Amino acid sequence: MNISDKEYNKVVLDKKKRNIWLRMLMYFKSALPLLILSMSLAVIIILADLISPYITKIVIDSYITNRDPSVNIYFLGIMYFLCSVVGAALQYVQVNVLNYMGQKIIHGIRMQVFSHIQTMSLKFFDKNSSGSLLTRVTNDIEAISELYSGVIIDLFKDVFMIIGIIGAMLLLNWKIALVNFCVIPVIVVITLLFNIKAKKNFRWVRSLIARINAFFAENISGMKLVQIFNRQKEKYAEYKVINDEYNKAAVMQVYLNAVFRPSSEFINNLVISVLIWFCTGGILNGVLEFGVLYAFINYSKKYFTPINDLADKYTTIQSGRVSVERIFELLDNSENAEDITVGEHIPKIKGEIEFKHVWFAYIGEEYVLKDVSFKINAGDTVAFVGATGSGKSTIINLMGRFYDVQKGEILLDGVNIQEYRLDELRRSIAVVMQDVFLFAGDIKSNIRLNNLDITDSQVEEAAKYVNADPFIQELSRKYAEPVMERGATLSAGQRQLLSFARAVAFNPPILVLDEATASIDTENEEIIQESLKKISKDRTTVIIAHRLSTIKNADNIIVIHQGEINEMGTHDELLRNDGIYRKLYEIQFS
Repeated sequence: MNISDKEYNKVVLDKKKRNIWLRMLMYFKSALPLLILSMSLAVIIILADLISPYITKIVIDSYITNRDPSVNIYFLGIMYFLCSVVGAALQYVQVNVLNYMGQKIIHGIRMQVFSHIQTMSLKFFDKNSSGSLLTRVTNDIEAISELYSGVIIDLFKDVFMIIGIIGAMLLLNWKIALVNFCVIPVIVVITLLFNIKAKKNFRWVRSLIARINAFFAENISGMKLVQIFNRQKEKYAEYKVINDEYNKAAVMQVYLNAVFRPSSEFINNLVISVLIWFCTGGILNGVLEFGVLYAFINYSKKYFTPINDLADKYTTIQSGRVSVERIFELLDNSENAEDITVGEHIPKIKGEIEFKHVWFAYIGEEYVLKDVSFKINAGDTVAFVGATGSGKSTIINLMGRFYDVQKGEILLDGVNIQEYRLDELRRSIAVVMQDVFLFAGDIKSNIRLNNLDITDSQVEEAAKYVNADPFIQELSRKYAEPVMERGATLSAGQRQLLSFARAVAFNPPILVLDEATASIDTENEEIIQESLKKISKDRTTVIIAHRLSTIKNADNIIVIHQGEINEMGTHDELLRNDGIYRKLYEIQFS
């Protein structure tokens, strides 16, 4: 269940003005029939609950006290029994309806959040840790799930219950009802004070949960490094600081709940005491029936039940409110969102790439690339060489528009890449990275990345083409062999061959190799080099390499130094120059 963009844009996005509860109610639109059914059941359940004390009042005053022969005690007993049975049965139905409706809405929110995250640019992920995003997609949505699965409807039921009780009290005896209502200002004051303290504490708790998740995600990914350098104690100390702070916040949350609930119970008992004191004289003087007092005491307990429910559910409400704010904050982040379907359709790509006076900075005006200009002819193989941090990988990121340039322009077949549809542009460029990422699944799914247009036979052809088939055939289940997270059970060379097979299977006109052979051992390098020659055939190939032996045959080599082009030419031409390339070559082969 996703809200359309048109409906979504109707909501004011200014955080200070928007009403998060109103926005939450928008999600009920897809489940409106279930919402109406649930509310209708709630009304019937409340009416059944309110009738019971009145039946008891009639029994006490008319049958027990006055011995009124016209009172049919059996009929009243049956009515009381039916009210209890109907109330319980409908409550069972309502709980199931609520849970189904809540899960339906949460399913839609999860899909909307994940879909939105997928549209965000790399700049967004540079600023937000994976642990923080994981907290929003899991913990925050789970907290919202509890709101939709009962709290919102229960709030409606509680409000309706209070209104019904107030009406019943006023009909029975308005003077006694006013005595009962005198504590309302006290309840309001206590609730407001509790709200101020609890809301601040919940924001603190949520931020700490995000920090804990981020810490876990980072340290689990880097556990090998932690163990290599024997930093377990230091990492434990870091985690203890965060965990102690979270424990402090959690204890404060328990303390606030422990104060609010007994306060409500005390006021409830105080009201009952006042009712007994106020009504005793009237009962003894015969101007007030005992059944009325009994009904008022019963209604008074029911009157405080919604308030006690509020205390019990306040943790859920505040947790949900903070989570809702965090989720909407994420969904409202359109600054870093990408619309991959906007732009012109890309015709058949030749693969000609040109940078014209490109300036780019990740932060402010700290330019990583400075007035960079070069041209790559279609079908050529061009290599970029330079020291770490010179801007080589940035050039690759700009080609796929993972970032946009501040000055200048990048042309693909003579057209500015900002005019093309983003999805088609990226589909035309396959990137093979040094650190190959493999998803949990099997060999086959990692080659085609769940693209059903790529058949099993095409997957096998791609693997054979890049010399990956021999090692795959040695696996027990071959192409159906399970792949662990990040391909932990495969060697670096095997993972790299799978990434080559992936590139061949998608058959892009432009191939980018970002340090693709940097971590390959000598034994596998020959296989990798043979695969590189095959996959770069008849397509534009861009290579970033530290190993200069891998780029000797490139049509052009561009040397980047401190964000600027220092020199360019073929391998032999650059060796004849007394420049950076020759020095790098001499260092590597001395």
